[in-house]
Amino acid sequence: MRRILLILAVVLIASAGAMTAATAGPALFGPEVTYRPGVGVTDTNPADPVGVSVTGGTLEAVRLLTPEGREVQGALTEDRSGWGATEPLGYGRTYTWSGSATGADGRAVPLEGSFTTLTPQERMRGILNIGPGATVGIAAPVQIQFTGHVADRAAVERKLSVTTSVPVEGAWGWLPDENGGSRVHWRPREYWPSGTTVTVRAPLYGHDYGDGRYGATDLNSTFTIGRAQVVTADVATHRMIVTVDGEQVADYPASYGLESDPGRVTRSGIHVVTEKFTEKRMVSERYGYDAVQDWAVRISNNGEFVHASTDTLGAQGKENVTHGCINLAPADAEAYYHTALYGDPVEVRGSSVQLAERDGDFWDWTLSWEQWKRLSALSA
Repeated sequence: MRRILLILAVVLIASAGAMTAATAGPALFGPEVTYRPGVGVTDTNPADPVGVSVTGGTLEAVRLLTPEGREVQGALTEDRSGWGATEPLGYGRTYTWSGSATGADGRAVPLEGSFTTLTPQERMRGILNIGPGATVGIAAPVQIQFTGHVADRAAVERKLSVTTSVPVEGAWGWLPDENGGSRVHWRPREYWPSGTTVTVRAPLYGHDYGDGRYGATDLNSTFTIGRAQVVTADVATHRMIVTVDGEQVADYPASYGLESDPGRVTRSGIHVVTEKFTEKRMVSERYGYDAVQDWAVRISNNGEFVHASTDTLGAQGKENVTHGCINLAPADAEAYYHTALYGDPVEVRGSSVQLAERDGDFWDWTLSWEQWKRLSALSA
C-alpha cells in the first residue's frame, strides 16, 4: 500500500509540473522576435530588405536608428506583426533597433541590438543619357554608361527595364567598353512613336559587381518622345531635306565630304543628333585647320556636324568638298539648329563609306534588328 501511495504521489507531482510549464510558457518566453538582418551582422548589403517581425504578439513603437540618432523611415504591417524599412540604408553604417513587442499576455519585450552595412572598396556608378522630363528625338537610344567594367552583364541586364505609354518593341544591347567602363543601350526596333512616354528603371544601388565594387545609386528617368523630325541628307543630290511628322518643312542646298578622300567622306547611315553649339571650335592636325564654326549640330562622334560655312557657299547644292561635315549656308544652318533635338535621326545616303562602330557612340541604327538583339547578354 505504501508503494502504491508513493507512485501515485509521483504521478500527481509530475502532472502538476507539466500543467505549470504549459501555463507559464507565454509568461516565461513572451513573443518571439526575428530581425533581418540578424543582430550583430557586420556586412549586410544596404539594398537588401531590412525589418523585424514577431510571433505570438504585436509590435509597438518600432525604431531603427542611424548613427546620428535619426529614425529610418519604415512601415508596420496591418496586423502589426512586422515592420520594414521603406528607405535605403547607407554603406558602412551601424543601425540600432529600439522599441518593443507585446505578447498575448501583455508582457513587453524590448527591441534591441544592432547591425552594420558593408563598406565597398569602390562605388560604381551608372550614368543615364536622358534625364527626367526631357523631350528627345525619335532615334534616341537609352544609354547607361558605367564607370567600370561589368563582368556579369546578364545579372545587370535582368535588373533593367523600359516601359512605354504605347507598345514599343525594343531590346538592350551591350556595346564595347568605352570611357573607362561598360555601356548598355536600349534601342527600339523602329523609330520611337512620337508622343510616347518612356520610363527607364535601373535599380543598381547595392548591386554586387564583384571585386569589392557595389552600385552607387539607382537610376530612374521618365521622358517624352517629341515630334518625328527626320533629316534626309543626300550626298548625290547635294540636298538636305527636313521632314516633321511626315511633312517636308525644309530643303537646303548642302555640301558633303570629299569623296576622293576616304577620310573626308560623310558616312552613309542613320546618324543621331547628340549635342549642338551656337559656336564650335573644330581642329584637325591631319587636314591642318583650326576654325570656329557657327550653328554646329553634332551627328556622330567621329567629327561629323551639320554647321554653317561661308567657305563652301559656292559648292553647296553643287559638289561635295568638305572634310566630312554637312555644310549649309548660315541662315539655313541657323534655321535647322533651332529645330534639332537630341536623338533626332539624320539619314545620310549615297556616299561610299558606311557609318560603323569606329565612328563613335551611337552606331546603334547601323545594325539590323536581328544583329542588335544578339548584343543582349540574355540573347542566349
